[in-house]
Amino acid sequence: MGVIKVGVLAFHGDVIEHIETLKLAAIKLKIKIGIVEVRTKEQLKGLGGLILPGGESTMFYKLCQKEGMWSEMKKIKNIMGTCAGAIMLAKKVLHKEKGQKTLELMDIEIDRNAYGSQSDSFETEVTTVLGKIQAVFIRAPRIKQVGKTVKVLAKNNGEVIACEQTIRNRYYLAVCFHPEMSMTLFHEYWLKQIK
Repeated sequence: MGVIKVGVLAFHGDVIEHIETLKLAAIKLKIKIGIVEVRTKEQLKGLGGLILPGGESTMFYKLCQKEGMWSEMKKIKNIMGTCAGAIMLAKKVLHKEKGQKTLELMDIEIDRNAYGSQSDSFETEVTTVLGKIQAVFIRAPRIKQVGKTVKVLAKNNGEVIACEQTIRNRYYLAVCFHPEMSMTLFHEYWLKQIK
């Protein structure tokens, strides 16, 4: 098997953390990956997968639009969105900024910054289908509803905090917390879908 080319949207947010976690996940899986820090439309071409990191979802939209990346991003078959990235994947967003759009790829309804401000950030142990993990929530969104073909991977206090959806040959993974800050489990799981 050759090298899997994956991108991390790199305008702002926890880009380095995702890159380092991807490297560790690939080592654990014994696969070769090439990582691209994506800031232009051209850098999206040929990607096997794309990570949309945490950050500010409105700013992501504006910067992606400015670079003319939107339609090219929609073509990528495997996308993982964490925190603000999960917002970008959602078909429906509550409390979004005026004019803000999402990729509308995943059949979920999500509420921006629903867990509160930066000072309301917290860490908690949660049980997922992948095992128990430490989940870090920073200005996290809440997934309010999921569609019939969306599979829930983790809940916290009865609320969905991680889910996936396969639509024909496309795979999407939305995570409300920051898996890149505590473990490689979700990155390994995502890379397995691409492989």
